[in-house]
Amino acid sequence: MTDDARRTADITLLGRSYVIACPPEEQDQLDRAARYLDRAMHGIHSQSKVLGTEKTAIMAALNITNELLQVLDERKEGEESLNRLNERLERVLDDGKDD
Repeated sequence: MTDDARRTADITLLGRSYVIACPPEEQDQLDRAARYLDRAMHGIHSQSKVLGTEKTAIMAALNITNELLQVLDERKEGEESLNRLNERLERVLDDGKDD
């Protein structure tokens, strides 16, 4: 694909526009991610107006990564809990077959 044919999308973060390469089928996801990041950056920027855009973006990225890791940990714990319950259920059902 040539540069002329490369699909792009415009996003805005902290009032600045950026052109991002993005296939059309991923446009909605990019827009959603950009809105989420923009809100996070605005929250950080409003707390400390002395931070530059780059530092604000890094802080937002760290916060969002932390949120993601917490959700992944919770999901893993939930899956482990379901696996333990499933094993208990299988043991009980197996014990019931012996009767």
